[in-house]
Amino acid sequence: MNTSLNSIHTIGEFYGVNGRKLRRLYRDNNPDFQQWDQKVHAHKYLLFPENLGSKLSIDETSLSHGELYTILTNKAAKGKKGAIVAIVAGTRASDVLEVLAKIPQNKRNRVAEVTLDMAANMELIVKRAFPYTVRVTDRFHVQRLAIEALQEMRIKVSGLRTTYLIVG
Repeated sequence: MNTSLNSIHTIGEFYGVNGRKLRRLYRDNNPDFQQWDQKVHAHKYLLFPENLGSKLSIDETSLSHGELYTILTNKAAKGKKGAIVAIVAGTRASDVLEVLAKIPQNKRNRVAEVTLDMAANMELIVKRAFPYTVRVTDRFHVQRLAIEALQEMRIKVSGLRTTYLIVG
C-alpha cells in the first residue's frame, strides 16, 4: 500500500479535476479552514508561540517558485508535531521581527540557544528577537567554510609547486 503524501494537484489529475479548482473547493467548503484564527494573515506568516522552546533553529528556504520563507523551529520537536514556531514570507529582518514581536518578550527571553547560518539578516533577527540567547552557527556552514579554506590552501600550494618546478 502506498502511504506517501500527494499534493492536491496530483489528486486532481488522478480524478481528472483541475487541481486549483479542487484546492479552492476544499478550502471554501472546509469549516475548519473558515474558522482558522490565522486565516487572515496566513499568506504573510504563520505563528505558533506555543511551540517556542529553549533551543531553536532559524533558516530560510524556498518552498515554491523561488519564493523565500524564514522558518523558526523548535529543535526539541525534531521535525515532528510542534516543531514550527513561525514561518514568515520573505527574509527581511524587519518583517520577521515584526512577526516574532507578537510573542511576549518574557517568553522570548527564555530561549537559551538559536542555531543559524551566517547570513547577516538571520543574525540580526536572533540578536533583536532573542537578546539573551547564545547564537550557534550551524554545522553545515562551518564545514563548508573549512572545506573552502582547505581548497584555497590546496590551490595555493599547488600553484607554488608548479611555479617552483618551472623556475627550478
